[in-house]
Amino acid sequence: MTAFTHHVFVCGNQRSPDHRRGCCDPQGSDQLRNELKAAAKKRGLTPDVRVNKAGCLEQCEHGPVIVVYPQGVWYGGVTVEDVPRIVDETLVNGRVLEDLVIADECLNNPHCPHIAGDDQ
Repeated sequence: MTAFTHHVFVCGNQRSPDHRRGCCDPQGSDQLRNELKAAAKKRGLTPDVRVNKAGCLEQCEHGPVIVVYPQGVWYGGVTVEDVPRIVDETLVNGRVLEDLVIADECLNNPHCPHIAGDDQ
């Protein structure tokens, strides 16, 4: 078996929907991961593309969050409706979807304007 061409991690962290930091999968349904896996399979990308559930990726305020490797592209506010674009544009064509990218200055930054409060 060859190495994966892409490895997609989908945050599956659960908190109550009203938590101040937000939650990537409040229903615990894994719907986003399941949709990404199904779309990759439908496009014939498996087994070269791997989609995994991840624990907290610490970008809660930008959730739901996925990260695509080897590019290291972080997408935030991802919805099921974004899945076809992510598969076609990023996984197949190597294009970054700028409207979903979490800005570098916000990644792991407790002073990001999207983060509520100072007590992280």
